Amino acid sequence: MARPLRLAFLGAVYHVTSRGCGRVVTYPDDEDHEAFLNLLGKVYRGMHRVCDPHCLMSNHDHLVIEALEPHLSRGMRQRNGVYTQKFTGHRGHVGHVFQGW
Repeated sequence: MARPLRLAFLGAVYHVTSRGCGRVVTYPDDEDHEAFLNLLGKVYRGMHRVCDPHCLMSNHDHLVIEALEPHLSRGMRQRNGVYTQKFTGHRGHVGHVFQGW
């Protein structure tokens, strides 16, 4: 059964999280943290979002995002997909990096 559609409203502020699948360490070192933060800036600038406070833990993250366009899920999909490609290529990881909700 598919997850219910996530509604996004212009100007709304969201607390968004992504968790490593199977508790995989998704940000194991400073290089990975930096790559993720650079990607985060590119995705949300490109998607017209403002990313305010954030917290990167070893296997998950928390973001506060203001939706300036109603496409929150598109930005999350791009962010997690591109980071997963970089992570799997760099680390030789096989399979999912982020857990589905």
